[in-house]
Formats: sequence, structure tokens, C-alpha cells
Amino acid sequence: MKSAPLASLLSILFLANVSAGERFDLSKRASEIDPRAKEHPSIDFVFTDDKGKPRDLQHASVDTDVKSEGKLVIWLMDHNAGLAERVNSYGMHYLQVSYANRWFSKLTKEQLNDGDTLGKIRLEAATGEDHSPIVEIPHPDGLKERAFQFVKWLDQENRQGDWDQFIARGGKELDWEKVVLAGISHGSTTAARFAIHQKVDRVVMFSGPRDNTEEWQGMKSATPANRYFGFTHVLDGGWTADHYCRSWILLGLNDFGPLVDVDAVKAPYENSRRLITNADVKNDANRAHNASVPGGAAVKDAEGKLIHEEVWRYLFTHPVDKTGERVRAEEDCELEAQR
Repeated sequence: MKSAPLASLLSILFLANVSAGERFDLSKRASEIDPRAKEHPSIDFVFTDDKGKPRDLQHASVDTDVKSEGKLVIWLMDHNAGLAERVNSYGMHYLQVSYANRWFSKLTKEQLNDGDTLGKIRLEAATGEDHSPIVEIPHPDGLKERAFQFVKWLDQENRQGDWDQFIARGGKELDWEKVVLAGISHGSTTAARFAIHQKVDRVVMFSGPRDNTEEWQGMKSATPANRYFGFTHVLDGGWTADHYCRSWILLGLNDFGPLVDVDAVKAPYENSRRLITNADVKNDANRAHNASVPGGAAVKDAEGKLIHEEVWRYLFTHPVDKTGERVRAEEDCELEAQR
């Protein structure tokens, strides 16, 4: 009789161990996942650098110990481990994809400023569809297909992660309405451009969007405007040159609240979509540009803790139906395309 309680205890411990989750962090080269993937040297999109280091390595992570929110964050810049850990802690899956996005430096000054080129190339790079006469980025090398193929691979390699929930019915693409597009600078700009074309769950724009010579930000958006969230430092050159305030206004974000200084106003930041910080970056505009995301440029308090943890959580998790009061567009923000 004395052995029964012991057996029950062992059984409980065993079941608890089996059901316990863990954080999975995986990586795989895009060229190894999909044999259709190709290099595009003309826009500096190749699989290895001059030293033989892979440039098409992709990253994914999920924490199965956290209740799943059923959302996939796709990060459009170089892998950010700190951001991945945080979105996983919010109950979201994380994906960083290698796609043909290195075209920017190959454009002429005329193309950069003609008011039309940037948005079309961004859309072609995201979709793998023919939107620009300047580049030729086929379907397998665009963001959409690279992300889809990566999720299919993850579904086979990491069954515990439940990745197949992000594959649309019919199995031919991602279920984009479960996707949170996020990026910084170049990445946040492409995220916004793609979300105008393709409805997604949410867009998180760090230090962006830019493209101040164009007007695509004012197009009718497939993604409702209340699902766009922006955060930037006011010393960032994109802010001081009115790039960010202009994009935010053209996207209609002033309909959902005023500019909010997150260092002066606590969460939920008046339910606004336009968040700014003036935290101490030693008056360094380059640091200011990167201070909006977790990483070495992020600002810490006197105890060494990052001060914008609640901001990052808000950007990814604040209910989209909770919005601030509409305000008039700021008169000191230049809205004309700067050509």
C-alpha cells in the first residue's frame, strides 16, 4: 500500500516532464531548403560572402512553454536574437528570412529620387512578382515564397513548434492574416509597402518607414491602418528629416492617437500607433537609429536594464481595436514628396 502514493507521484512527475515546453532556436540556409533558390549578383544577392560565410542563413524560434497566440512574426532584416527572445516570450513564433533585399545600394541617384522606383522594387522583392522593370526577382527568391518554404521545412524539423498552423488551407502559401511583419529602417519600409499590398495581422515599424520621395504610403491599404505601429528615436535622421512623421501621417496613423513620448507616458501610451523616444544616446544619430530595437544601441537605465521593454511588448501585443483619439496631422511635418 505504501508504494501506491510513490507510484502516483512518479507518474505526476513524468507527465509534468513530458508536457513541459522548451524554447527551440533553429537555422537553415535558404539555398538548402529550396533548390529553386537562385543568386542575383547584379543586386549583390548571393549565398556566400567573399570569405565563404553563408549570407542566406535563416533563423526561426518558438517557446513552447509559453501559451501560443497563434501569430508568426516575420523579421525583415538581419537576425535579431534579442527581439526573437522577446516575441517568443509573448507567445509568438519568430522567423527571419533571407530574400532578395540588397538592391538598394545598386540604384542610381535618379532612380532613388524619381518617385516611383523604390516602392515597386520593394513590392517585387516581397512578392516575387513582376512589379518593377529594373529588377527581376522570381517567385522563389521573394519574401513570400522564402517564408513559406522555411515554414514548411520547420513543420518537418520541429514538430513541437506547431508551425503548420501558419500554412493556409490548400497548403500553397502562408496564412498571412496570422503574420506580424516587422523590421527596422529598410526592413520596416518594405514591411509597410508589402502590408499595403497584402493583408497581414499587424505591422511593427522600427525606425521607419522611409521612401520620402514616393507616395505609396498613401495608397489604399489591404491591411487596416490601425494595425500599423511605429517607434523611433527623435534624433534619428529619418525623424529629423520628416521621413517617419510623413509616412505615419500618409498611412493615416494620426487617426489613432497623437505622437506619444514613451519616456514620459506609461503604457498603453494613449493607445497610439506613433511612439517616439528621446532617451539618452549621447547625441549620436547613428545610435538613435538603432536604439528602437533590442540590441547594443538600446538604452539602459542606471541599473543596466533596457528601458523600452514595455514599448516592445506594446508594439507586438496591444489589441488592434483599442485606439487613441484622432488628432490633426502635425503642421510642422513636410508631407510633399522630397524629389
